[in-house]
Amino acid sequence: MSVETLSNTALDLSTLSVREINRTLHAAETGAFTLLHPNGAHALACGLNAPIDVSIQGHAGYYCAGMNKAATVTIDGTAGTGLAENIMSGTVRVTGDASQSAGASGHGGLVVIEGDASARCGISMKGVDIVVGGSVGHMSAFMAQSGILAVLGDAGEALGDSIYEAHIYVRGTVAGLGADCIEKEMRAEHVAELRALLDRAGYPDIEPASFRRYGSARSLYHFNVDNVGTY
Repeated sequence: MSVETLSNTALDLSTLSVREINRTLHAAETGAFTLLHPNGAHALACGLNAPIDVSIQGHAGYYCAGMNKAATVTIDGTAGTGLAENIMSGTVRVTGDASQSAGASGHGGLVVIEGDASARCGISMKGVDIVVGGSVGHMSAFMAQSGILAVLGDAGEALGDSIYEAHIYVRGTVAGLGADCIEKEMRAEHVAELRALLDRAGYPDIEPASFRRYGSARSLYHFNVDNVGTY
């Protein structure tokens, strides 16, 4: 079967290459696609630039849904390193766990990980919103510039290290805060912000007041020789 006849139907990785499947997805302006037998293939559904729906039935490898713009990508399984890296808009959802650096450098859009996320979740985030149903590993939200990281479970060591203006909300325990990251007051506007995000992510029954808020102490914005040991 040719690639051209596969629009708006199932795309099977047992018979098509990742390049063929991505070419089909890139050519689509609308429609829904189901990717079968992914078997951990890397770079699936990368660089999408249209409001299409993509359902991946199984585990995805590295950099799945990277550079996403406008598309909705759902992974019914787990995802490898670099999930939704540099996402611009749209939604990427994983029903299982995600490996390191999920949502790294994301500029916008929404990333939902229903299971756990490994180390460096949301590293250098620049406007993306990330919701993790489980826990996150160490160095999550490292150098996070803007956007929201909401964690329904626990957070590992060095949370928010060298953070700028991103907002972090954690419902569980935090093993340790990184440089220049402190706990902050959970005011009414933060409850409202988190409520809206949890609703978007599919967690309407989770109470935002049960979270704690973390952000920048703003002492490392500008280089100071007295802080050289902290950088």
